[in-house]
Amino acid sequence: MSTAEPDALDQADMARLVAGHDAALTALMERHSGPLFGFLCRFLRDEDAASDLAQETFVRVYQHRMDFKPGHRFSTWLFTIGGNLARNHLRARSRRPEVSLEGDGEDQPGLANTLPASDGSPADQTARTEQQAAVRAAVAGLPDDLREAIVLCELEDRSVAEAATILGATAKAVESRLYRARGQLRQQLARWLAAS
Repeated sequence: MSTAEPDALDQADMARLVAGHDAALTALMERHSGPLFGFLCRFLRDEDAASDLAQETFVRVYQHRMDFKPGHRFSTWLFTIGGNLARNHLRARSRRPEVSLEGDGEDQPGLANTLPASDGSPADQTARTEQQAAVRAAVAGLPDDLREAIVLCELEDRSVAEAATILGATAKAVESRLYRARGQLRQQLARWLAAS
């Protein structure tokens, strides 16, 4: 399926939603809830919050359906809404830090910390698991603005222009954030880069 096909479907569903056919929201959710949840999981590093904000994002889509500009990419608009909600959530969380009675969650496996098993020797699997944990920790340790850029451009495979629209920044600012993030990641992951 080409990129034009989902875009055309999104445009048609948004036109139906604006016209009062609420069922069109279901089709949009079926196509975009997985990628949106993945983006929010990577950005927030909290599955529960990502799930809540993914739902809230679609609530906002419905509430602001009249604001959607036909001809623009729906996924960019959706990720912009989701990204704004995530940033607001992080700001609120930083003002009200939570202390869990169950620990910090680092040792508790979750969707964001679990990767599918792969074949290979136990030593290879252990090294791969350590490397993946190091990459996750390095990405998680980036400042929010740099992490957003890396998640959108590297993990979500969005273009710099689309990431700029989602982040409300210029393409040059996103490129700068990517450059700084990659530099920090190279420093933090030097051990793994030297091994490969």
